Amino acid sequence: MRILVDADACPVKDIIVENAKKRNIPVIMVIDTSHEFSDGYSRVITVDKGQDSVDFVLMNLLTQHDIVVTQDFGLAALVLGKGAKAINQNGLLYTNENIDKLLFERFLGQKVRRAGGKTGNPKKRTQEDNRNFEQALLSLLKTPQL
Repeated sequence: MRILVDADACPVKDIIVENAKKRNIPVIMVIDTSHEFSDGYSRVITVDKGQDSVDFVLMNLLTQHDIVVTQDFGLAALVLGKGAKAINQNGLLYTNENIDKLLFERFLGQKVRRAGGKTGNPKKRTQEDNRNFEQALLSLLKTPQL
C-alpha cells in the first residue's frame, strides 16, 4: 500500500505525511512545475504543467492496493476503475455508488459556467474538514488489502 497524492492544490499534505510516517507507508506526491514541495519523507515527482499531466503519472504509478488523494472526480473515477481507493481533501470517500453522481454534478457546473453562469465559490477550509479527512484516511489505512 502507498498513498499517491494529486498534490498541486492539496491542503492536507501534512496530515497525509504525519499518518503515513507513523505506519511506514510510502507517500508519492505528484506536482507540476508551478509548485515546489519537500517534506523529507515523501517521494516528489514533478511533471510538466500540461492538462492532466499529474493524472497521467498517478494512473501509471497506481496499483490496486494504493490510496489516491485528489479533488478531481475524473481521476477518482479512473482510480476506482483500477480497483484502488480514492479520497478527497475533506474526507469524502469516492465509491462506485457516488462517483456517477459527482461526475454528473461536475458536468452540470461546467455547462453552467460555459453559458456564462456562476456556480458559487468553494467554502473556506475549516479544522473540521481536516479532522474529517484524517478520520477517513485512517479508516482506509486500517482496511485490509486484498
